[in-house]
Amino acid sequence: MQVRDGMNRNIVTVGPDHTLREAARRMTKANVGAAVVIDPEGMGPSILTERDLLYSSGRDEDPDRELVHDHMTQRLTYAPADASLERAAEEMVRHRFRHVVVLDGSEVVGILSMRDIVRCWTQGAAKDAGDEGKAPGATEKATGPSSSLPYPDSWQLLQR
Repeated sequence: MQVRDGMNRNIVTVGPDHTLREAARRMTKANVGAAVVIDPEGMGPSILTERDLLYSSGRDEDPDRELVHDHMTQRLTYAPADASLERAAEEMVRHRFRHVVVLDGSEVVGILSMRDIVRCWTQGAAKDAGDEGKAPGATEKATGPSSSLPYPDSWQLLQR
């Protein structure tokens, strides 16, 4: 499976002079964990992630005054759209990041997150097992003290 098969094509973009609040609003509206930062005067795209927003908040910085360019990751690792998901996952783990900008040539075509990779791999495992989209051991309705869980005993599922 290739990166293009798992990436999110819903690309949220912000400029380096946007406030962190505006970036957070755009990311929240699109339900994504990262935004591509486009700076017409810059060397290429950068990225702002939910982690960058969290760090700023944890330092009690004002999201209405803090600008994206002071918090974005400038030295970016890109993933080619035709790279394997396995290779992308290896690089993401090696370099300790959870989002990577995906390029097709020099064009930004998506963002790949660790969540996207896990989704692809687990959907593939469910299909391989002949169970379209259901997690192993899932039941239609759970009963007992953990009835809010979709699994009768989630610890058992981890043991399999």
